[in-house]
Amino acid sequence: MDINYELYKVFYHVAKSLSFSEAAAELFISQSAVSQSVKLLERRLGQTLFVRNTKRVSLTPEGEMLMKHIEPAIQLISRGENQLSRDASEGGMQLRIAASDTICRYVLVPYFKDLHERFPDVHINIINGTSLNCAEMLEAGQVDLIVANSPNESLTGNMQIETIRPFSDVFVGNPEYFPDCFTDASGRSKTLTMHELLSYPILMLSKRSATSFFLHEQFQKHSLELVPSIELNSNDLLLDLARIGLGIACVPDFCIPASDEKLARLSLKNDFPKRRLVIAYDEKWPLSLPAKALIEALTGTEEG
Repeated sequence: MDINYELYKVFYHVAKSLSFSEAAAELFISQSAVSQSVKLLERRLGQTLFVRNTKRVSLTPEGEMLMKHIEPAIQLISRGENQLSRDASEGGMQLRIAASDTICRYVLVPYFKDLHERFPDVHINIINGTSLNCAEMLEAGQVDLIVANSPNESLTGNMQIETIRPFSDVFVGNPEYFPDCFTDASGRSKTLTMHELLSYPILMLSKRSATSFFLHEQFQKHSLELVPSIELNSNDLLLDLARIGLGIACVPDFCIPASDEKLARLSLKNDFPKRRLVIAYDEKWPLSLPAKALIEALTGTEEG
């Protein structure tokens, strides 16, 4: 069936706004032209797509079914046009990535270096945000892919999610300020219960983070309420504050220096479940070659 793309485009705008006049304004054509295009599309398809009356427009069941197919197609074309325009204005292809500053610093920097050397003409556009924010940016089509913590309530069903590696959340402190966290009265290594841990000032990421949701959930499972003394948006700052004795910091294990004279890990009787670093992208949109290369490098699926 040979149907002009412009007819589907007009249908999409009418179906989205449920208004012939609004669709005409968005398309910069007359309302009469919109009406004629819809009638022509209905005639060629042999289906009535809209119920029209003097007060409002609504989709027929056939129109609703067509919209489910047309909407992602129109959005895909629009995204491609926007990408081409953006690439032309920037002088080349772009790869838009969202990740937290911690993940960028401790995980992604070497991969960015390799990617830049492999694709020197590609603009790598990095946006910082919490793992929750990053997932929301991906959902809104503002980035091509994200690297985030999981579990993450903002990672939705239409996202393709691939595991990079597991990691653990650990509590660290300065034994000089909190010696009884690490050794008992006889000088032997000490293991704390979660209840005992809460008697010390806890330093952790702010409430609007996947880490905060996860930690609160773990304490709630033991009928305990986690009330942090300090909440920040930077794991590096949490570690700095732990070094000067302001409290016990909870951070991902991958951001703790291999050797740190001032910090030590606490031993807990109830270890938290491991979480995952994941890379996610919207499976509705095609990936560029640099995006595919980064995914393969991070997930260890590069062809030898």
